[in-house]
Amino acid sequence: MSGFSRRAAVVTGGAGGIGAGIAARLAADGFRVIVLDQAEPAAQVDRFHVVDLSDAAAVQALCARIAAEEEVTCLVNNVGIVCPAPLEEVDPADFDRLLHVNLRPSILCAQAFLPGMKAAGGGRIVMNTSRVTLGKERRTLYSASKGAAQSMARTWALELGPHGITVNCVAPGPIGTDAFWRNNPPDAPLTREIIDHVPLRRVGTVEDVANAVSFFCAPEAGFVTGQTLFVCGGVTVG
Repeated sequence: MSGFSRRAAVVTGGAGGIGAGIAARLAADGFRVIVLDQAEPAAQVDRFHVVDLSDAAAVQALCARIAAEEEVTCLVNNVGIVCPAPLEEVDPADFDRLLHVNLRPSILCAQAFLPGMKAAGGGRIVMNTSRVTLGKERRTLYSASKGAAQSMARTWALELGPHGITVNCVAPGPIGTDAFWRNNPPDAPLTREIIDHVPLRRVGTVEDVANAVSFFCAPEAGFVTGQTLFVCGGVTVG
């Protein structure tokens, strides 16, 4: 086992939805949890910083300050926006927007916290990606950004493994967040169709995703790296 231990965990986009569930679970696991977001976090956390994660300079400055003040041994790159559109209607301006939110903060945060992880003898980096990396209509940009995150994680796993730092991805399928139910009313036929296509015949919960993240962040998961775990109720099997 590496020298990794639960110290501080940074969660990007941890104010609500899946991010809040991850923050709450990591706090229960014994981490000091630090959330970076633009809204007040729903979960009780140790520190919260308001930051526009699309602003590279702001992210770099904030993460440098956190790295100087905290022993960050865990980073969960959770933040993400979708911008759904069919291919013919994809707005080129949204390309930069999604990559600057969904992908670039992962690099900037990792760069800031890697020296501390190496000094601590190990660390954990988890990317919250998506089942859409296997294909979904109207997700050209979102799937591209999340697929890039999964590829990037494999590269980092190779580079950082010698330092006891693991890098893995959790890829959720349909998860019953507030946003999901707003867009898919429980009684709507389309919602029923979504659920019927899940082998477990339900949508996932925020806790389902947080459980998977918790595993990858644990000291006991030190021999698992470069992997993507689909938390999808079996949707990706067939």
